[in-house]
Amino acid sequence: MTHLNSLDVQLAQDLGDFTDDDLDVVFTPKECRTLQPSLPEEGVELDPHVRDCVQTYIREWLIVNRKNQGSPEICGFKKTGSRKDFHKTLPKQTFESETLECSEPDAQAGPRHLNVLCDVSGKGPVTACDFDLRSLQPDKRLENLLEQVSAEDFEKQNEEARRTNRQAELFALYPSVDEEDAVEIRPVPECPKEHLGNRILVKLLTLKFEIEIEPLFASIALYDVKERKKISENFHCDLNSDQFKGFLRAHTPSVAASSQARSAVFSVTYPSSDIYLVVKIEKVLQQGEIGDCAEPYLVIKESDGGKSKEKIEKLKLQAESFCQRLGKYRMPFAWAPISLSSFFNVSTLEREVTDVDSVVGRSSVGERRTLAQSRRLSERALSLEENGVGSNFKTSTLSVSSFFKQEGDRLSDEDLFKFLADYKRSSSLQRRVKSIPGLLRLEISTAPETINCCLTPEMLPVKPFPENRTRPHKEILEFPTREVYVPHTVYRNLLYVYPQRLNFVNKLASARNITIKIQFMCGEDASSAMPVIFGKSSGPEFLQEVYTAVTYHNKSPDFYEEVKIKLPAKLTVNHHLLFTFYHISCQQKQGASVETLLGYSWLPILLNERLQTGSYCLPVALEKLPPNYSMHSAEKVPLQNPPIKWAEGHKGVFNIEVQAVSSVHTQDNHLEKFFTLCHSLESQVTFPIRVLDQKISEMALEHELKLSIICLNSSRLEPLVLFLHLVLDKLFQLSVQPMVIAGQTANFSQFAFESVVAIANSLHNSKDLSKDQHGRNCLLASYVHYVFRLPELQRDVPKSGAPTALPDPRYHTYGRTSAAAVSSKLLQARVMSSSNPDLAGTHSAADEEVKNVMSSKIADRNCSRMSYYCSGNSDVPSSTTAPRPASKKHFHEELALQMVVSTGMVRETVFKYAWFFFELLVKSMAQHVHNMDKRDSFRRTRFSDRFMDDITTIVNVVTSEIAALLVKPQKENEQAEKMNISLAFFLYDLLSLMDRGFVFNLIRHYCNQLSAKLNNLPTLISMRLEFLRILCSHEHYLNLNLFFMNADTAPTSPCPSISSQNSSSCSSFQDQKIASMFDLTSEYRQQHFLTGLLFTELAAALDAEVEGISKVQRKAVSAIHSLLSSHDLDPRCVKPEVKVKIAALYLPLVGIILDALPQLCDFTGVDTRRYRTSGSDEEQEGAGAINQNVALAIAGNNFNLKTSGIVLSSLPYKQYNMLNADTTRNLMICFLWIMKNADQSLIRKWIADLPSMQLNRILDLLFICVLCFEYKGKQNSDKVSTQVLQKSRDVKARLEEALLRGEGARGEMMRRRAPGNDRFPGLNENLRWKKEQTHWRQANEKLDKTKAELDQEALISGNLATEAHLIILDMQENIIQASSALDCKDSLLGGVLRVLVNSLNCDQSTTYLTHCFATLRALIAKFGDLLFEEEVEQCFDLCHQVLHHCSSSMDVTRSQACATLYLLMRFSFGATSNFARVKMQVTMSLASLVGRAPDFNEEHLRRSLRTILAYSEEDTAMQMTPFPTQVEELLCNLNSILYDTVKMREFQEDPEMLMDLMYRIAKSYQASPDLRLTWLQNMAEKHTKKKCYTEAAMCLVHAAALVAEYLSMLEDHSYLPVGSVSFQNISSNVLEESVVSDDTLSPDEDGVCAGQYFTESGLVGLLEQAAELFSTGGLYETVNEVYKLVIPILEAHREFRKLTLTHSKLQRAFDSIVNKDHKRMFGTYFRVGFFGSKFGDLDEQEFVYKEPAITKLPEISHRLEAFYGQCFGAEFVEVIKDSTPVDKTKLDPNKAYIQITFVEPYFDEYEMKDRVTYFEKNFNLRRFMYTTPFTLEGRPRGELHEQHRRNTVLTTMHAFPYIKTRISVIQKEEFVLTPIEVAIEDMKKKTLQLAVAINQEPPDPKMLQMVLQGSVGATVNQGPLEVAQVFLAEIPADPKLYRHHNKLRLCFKEFIMRCGEAVEKNKRLITADQREYQQELKKNYSKLKENLRPMIERKIPELYKPIFRVESQKRDSFHRSSFRKCETQLSQGS
Repeated sequence: MTHLNSLDVQLAQDLGDFTDDDLDVVFTPKECRTLQPSLPEEGVELDPHVRDCVQTYIREWLIVNRKNQGSPEICGFKKTGSRKDFHKTLPKQTFESETLECSEPDAQAGPRHLNVLCDVSGKGPVTACDFDLRSLQPDKRLENLLEQVSAEDFEKQNEEARRTNRQAELFALYPSVDEEDAVEIRPVPECPKEHLGNRILVKLLTLKFEIEIEPLFASIALYDVKERKKISENFHCDLNSDQFKGFLRAHTPSVAASSQARSAVFSVTYPSSDIYLVVKIEKVLQQGEIGDCAEPYLVIKESDGGKSKEKIEKLKLQAESFCQRLGKYRMPFAWAPISLSSFFNVSTLEREVTDVDSVVGRSSVGERRTLAQSRRLSERALSLEENGVGSNFKTSTLSVSSFFKQEGDRLSDEDLFKFLADYKRSSSLQRRVKSIPGLLRLEISTAPETINCCLTPEMLPVKPFPENRTRPHKEILEFPTREVYVPHTVYRNLLYVYPQRLNFVNKLASARNITIKIQFMCGEDASSAMPVIFGKSSGPEFLQEVYTAVTYHNKSPDFYEEVKIKLPAKLTVNHHLLFTFYHISCQQKQGASVETLLGYSWLPILLNERLQTGSYCLPVALEKLPPNYSMHSAEKVPLQNPPIKWAEGHKGVFNIEVQAVSSVHTQDNHLEKFFTLCHSLESQVTFPIRVLDQKISEMALEHELKLSIICLNSSRLEPLVLFLHLVLDKLFQLSVQPMVIAGQTANFSQFAFESVVAIANSLHNSKDLSKDQHGRNCLLASYVHYVFRLPELQRDVPKSGAPTALPDPRYHTYGRTSAAAVSSKLLQARVMSSSNPDLAGTHSAADEEVKNVMSSKIADRNCSRMSYYCSGNSDVPSSTTAPRPASKKHFHEELALQMVVSTGMVRETVFKYAWFFFELLVKSMAQHVHNMDKRDSFRRTRFSDRFMDDITTIVNVVTSEIAALLVKPQKENEQAEKMNISLAFFLYDLLSLMDRGFVFNLIRHYCNQLSAKLNNLPTLISMRLEFLRILCSHEHYLNLNLFFMNADTAPTSPCPSISSQNSSSCSSFQDQKIASMFDLTSEYRQQHFLTGLLFTELAAALDAEVEGISKVQRKAVSAIHSLLSSHDLDPRCVKPEVKVKIAALYLPLVGIILDALPQLCDFTGVDTRRYRTSGSDEEQEGAGAINQNVALAIAGNNFNLKTSGIVLSSLPYKQYNMLNADTTRNLMICFLWIMKNADQSLIRKWIADLPSMQLNRILDLLFICVLCFEYKGKQNSDKVSTQVLQKSRDVKARLEEALLRGEGARGEMMRRRAPGNDRFPGLNENLRWKKEQTHWRQANEKLDKTKAELDQEALISGNLATEAHLIILDMQENIIQASSALDCKDSLLGGVLRVLVNSLNCDQSTTYLTHCFATLRALIAKFGDLLFEEEVEQCFDLCHQVLHHCSSSMDVTRSQACATLYLLMRFSFGATSNFARVKMQVTMSLASLVGRAPDFNEEHLRRSLRTILAYSEEDTAMQMTPFPTQVEELLCNLNSILYDTVKMREFQEDPEMLMDLMYRIAKSYQASPDLRLTWLQNMAEKHTKKKCYTEAAMCLVHAAALVAEYLSMLEDHSYLPVGSVSFQNISSNVLEESVVSDDTLSPDEDGVCAGQYFTESGLVGLLEQAAELFSTGGLYETVNEVYKLVIPILEAHREFRKLTLTHSKLQRAFDSIVNKDHKRMFGTYFRVGFFGSKFGDLDEQEFVYKEPAITKLPEISHRLEAFYGQCFGAEFVEVIKDSTPVDKTKLDPNKAYIQITFVEPYFDEYEMKDRVTYFEKNFNLRRFMYTTPFTLEGRPRGELHEQHRRNTVLTTMHAFPYIKTRISVIQKEEFVLTPIEVAIEDMKKKTLQLAVAINQEPPDPKMLQMVLQGSVGATVNQGPLEVAQVFLAEIPADPKLYRHHNKLRLCFKEFIMRCGEAVEKNKRLITADQREYQQELKKNYSKLKENLRPMIERKIPELYKPIFRVESQKRDSFHRSSFRKCETQLSQGS
């Protein structure tokens, strides 16, 4: 028994107490395109089938809507609605980072000063100490900072301040869920509508020939050449002038407006490039062949004047006369084809696509195609709806200037297709067929959506149709080339008749000019011709007769006429087509009539009650037809008396084709039979009935109907789809309509059901039909949604025999026994479901119960399950409805029963496509409830018990089916997922219709059953999650969870009800009760059913350690996230007390999150380390784990040292699966929401009881939250505006794909950064762009956002950051207050401080900073002593951050920071009377700040120093102590450090000078290790920003060496490195650090070397970080050296986890060496010399610069020129282009000169033995070489025999890589090579190139051919042959050159050998098409070999004489002459 206080009742009602019914049944009228719907003609009684069809086409849609779902306010806010203006309510948060951005541009506007390069050694401007602080004006001080206030009051004030102006809805600020993670929704299917293909509008403008003498008539139609098919009906158009129209006045009785159309709308469903628009032109019949009649058009020109004029007038008169006489007959004249391939620009790809899948009924573009394909689609002219019509084609006007003359014997369509095919192949047609010059202008464009004044093919006006327009447009009916699967939705009933050929060759002579009169007759007398033939142009709308065109003097003419007939709705046996054949006499003979009758033929329209269509060959009767002829077909007329006289003895001589386009006549035998039999049951008919060609007696009716039902599915798919709505309606009717046939009850339910199942199966399996994203067939989905309604039961019409009283078995189908026999398993399931399941007493959340609870009635909690349902059958008449006849069945009951008893394949299919049957069930249940007026009654009694049992069985079966599918191999998973989603939606709907306790039970069964059957965890959780997410999206979710029955607020009640046991009155329980509220307990799960299930899944997912779980985890988190988000934004939940309740419902989530702590993404790694791009989900699982242990994230927080460690410190060792950043963020926002909205006193109580380990966890969590919600600045603001993202997503996917495929260095770089590109099936996974993964993303994203949008996003994300951090601050205050009483203050304090300091390190708004500093001051006041004694490290970090904020440009922040810093000093002085430690920390903080922050502003900081001084002067309490003087001393010290910054500021733009300066500053601190270390780190920081990772790493290695020196002085552990000597393998430069000796440093002095780095863990941290950087920079070999120092330390500390990681990193490094060896790119080196007094110190200095790989000379040259041009003015800077020595005397003294030369590393021969690998040749470099070509005359280049070369070798001061990127040159040597030596070097190089190309693995034919071509190619200038001819042709006269000559000869010998090998190798590699090329190469090679042979074979005899004595000095002189060594020492000054 439960009593709820009034508040709770109130709450539940506010939350939309369960409305009586959520489902609403509405009728919505169909949209009709035309003004009036298309209906059969009036006044005819229709037969039942036509009536049903028409009824189906015009009746309203019946739609079941949810009343509350997404009630507009809720959804509106979530989606767009009020979110549009929501940002206007937000306060603007000020972030310092943004105020700086605004102010910076002004600062840089002026020209830069030239002091960039003043002397750096310290003699510069006034030293800072002379600059008195006191001369500055201090900032405003905080009042009452120095007053004594108790800590409690202080905290209270702070809290009140924090509580004001807070943002109510946290989720309004948070970006909404990604589509991928959003809960599945059922897409609303498209409304069924008439199919229209791609529509094009064709307007005929003018038709003119050279002469105008007579009326001409045009008709156009579309033809598809490839398919050989006419694909549209004809459009007739009259473009004649009024004069010519007048010629025909006698023959046109009236002119209908519709016949005057000149523009037509064609529809093309399957665009192809083979479509032609064919224009045919006819003229009035006249005497003569077509050629004769066309003659004048060919010879006479109107422009000729004179005689021509007379001729034309004469011809006109002639024309007028034959028009009057023969005006109603036509003759063929000319035709012209127009190719539409440019409009249907369907290139090959498209054709493939459309050929593969028939487009119609296909889903929207991207769905079934790969992304790449749809990309290619859209790049073409294909518009997005797949519409072949180019979206970009503008209206184009075409002119046809010549027509082909028609040929009398080639008029048929067959001939036309041949012509067109020829025409398409070439223009050969023009040569064979005469062409007539003329001009037809027409305009073709894509038809707009709506066209004013348009008529359908039936001549019905289409909306909008203005009254006054005269000339309408006509829609032309399409005859698609392939099937179109769109069900009929409008009445259409047209017949097309095509007379084709007549053979009268053997007929009497009179038959020459033959025409056929065609009529549609309803009887046999002449007056029975019906006016149903559509007229042509400029005539009546409907005609009774139509004549075919005449071919002059042709006895067997072809016809091309198309006769379009509007079929009457009711057809009888009397309707027939009548053909009358005439001979037309063209010459006027006296008294003879124009027509001579030749004969008749006819075609009955119905045959066996069925429309006759197809091709026929009819006989022709030569005399008047006998009576009743139309009852028989012409071929089978019975013998008459007198006999009929037939042409050719009754043979067929007349070919004709008839086609129907009808939405009434199915033209399919199976459907025809089914409909006929159904109607025979419905209406009174006389037996036997005739179906097709069989007669069916009444006895056979049942059998035949069953047969026809079974055969339905064998009908063709197209007619089945066209009549789908009617077929399904009929089948559903049969399943519930009780039938009495011949006195027997007939039952069709099972057959009808199985047929529906078979149809559903074939529709789903058809490749041509589209499906939605859940794989549901779109036709069925829209049928259920719009069309389906409960079958209307007709009163039984007993077929003969009286109605018998029927027995009443269950549902009136076969007895239960047969159903029971179906399967024993089902029985068990049923027994189980009706027995009492183990429902916990508290859990029966039935609606009535909720109502009872709320009205404080007593509810019997332990009622058994049986009493849930009304005992009786649901047929008990309710008070409002009339008693029902016993035989009436309910559709939903019948359907459920059939689903249960189905077996075998049927059953399999039912559950495979369960969604369809579920939707049918729900819709029929909703209608049932709607009709029954049962809404007042209890839900339990709405549906019968048996029906509920069936539902239980169905759910159980589907569940076990899902489980069974999942156990099968992979391909079944998708099927299982679809079924799972369908089932979830079904139960979701049932929650709105049935008793909720019952539905909850089903849900529990589902969960248990899946767990029992599945052993694969990710799949199991994923399935259940998807299922639960759908249920939880129910609009009454909160009420379903009884959220108001919460423990903490329920009042005490007299009986021990659930709530009172938990209520706070029972204090004995209280402590554990509160703790348990934050855990997922079993009571919780019983009480809050759905939430409990969801939390269970989340916990299971987070706890799992199997692979593949990360997707599931993301899904679970986003499920909870979207739920909370919807509560937060739900207007029903605005009141704080409601939110408190909801937060209480979600408290267990806190416990789950705390347990998942080690899995959260470590944002130190993701966000702050901007240079590491983290990968996709899978990669991040690894990445997170690494980052946990990266000691310092380089960017910005050098004090995170402990953070990463601590996160894991409180946890047991276990390898967790890491969550990625997005998932973590979603989880964190949920945590913050609960913390914000839960009852704060409850949270404090909870914290007070927590063990310290749990508290530490909470702090760790807050720490992660801080990083997680850091403000990212404007351009980075998170994906708030989803609409914008949506728009640009496909664009991005394309862009990204292009970038990733892009070639060259840029492409390479993109590939390296691409997220997870090592497995790049990424595209089909809809690449998610994550902030942390790509820097280049922001640029693209900004493309499509306006400034306003960006501002709005920044505003929202700024508020999110502020609100999130304030919630974190509240939590910390709660922790501090709750723990004040505890003993574990110290460890907690450190944790709290760590979080606070970390939040200060993020970019924060002034609002937050104000509150944060207030909290800090409270902490200092409260725990000062602890702080300074215990938390040394935190203290350092604190100083660093506070000092950082002292330099803020925001006055508010500055004054807060100053006050805090002053208090810090004051309390530390109080604690120890000497604040040396704080002094040291502040000093170091400043040094590190100065070096790092680019935006650092020393003026602001000076102001702050002055303010602190002011505080110390005003602080009366401290005046008597030494404190003020110590403060002043410290401030003075700080001031001098600031001086360095000023200098650095000057070099901000010159990275090299800046590094030099920092290097010097660091050197000057040699005696103060802490500061030197800080500066080394500053340098590392700067390098990282510039992406010089190797240099950054070197800085850290130097820092580590410094620490090692210090450690080795302190303690002598064997595992520690012995000072900097141990680092030599990493770099020879490190020895510099050994300067730190005993005399400069006494480690014991307080505050010296107290930093966190001067420890073993600090050393390891530095080294690990260096290793990471080396790895990023690609120096994997060095990584190994670094870890050699780290591993002994880790081993000594037994840090096995770290060792695992270290070795995995090593493995990765070695793998990289193996895989990437030669692909790595190390630096490029340049020698840069500066000349000119403008450079000051730099004048005449030379440096070697290290630039990034693949830097070209012009790049560095441009950079330096631009930079110095800025300093000195561009006109004063000049780059010296060559590398020859510079003569200073020739330079202009007023200019600055820079000489830049590319240099390469240089090694002596002996060195090359040690430097084997590619890496060794690029590491530890001190010598570089460049070569300068010259000739003795002074030109740089000359002929071969005079070309000398100078090689210059430079030596630098330090080895590269070093801690800076330029090193000065200390030595220079030069060697000069003689021409023959140059030749030897060149030939060696060439031979080496060949050798490399030959031996390359895998072989690279292109490379090989390139080198070969350069070696043996005939045209190579100064090629090998020329070299040989110059140097080897003669033996040199000078014996000194013998050796060189010989050496060169040997070089050539090797060279020609290598060439031979290369030619052979190439032969093996080439493809067939390169054979000739190979021959050419071979020929050139042989030629070269021949030419070289004499020179190669000629040896110098002297060299090969036996040697008797060695003349050593001769050798020596030879040696010297070979390398004349000119050593030039550098000028002494350097």
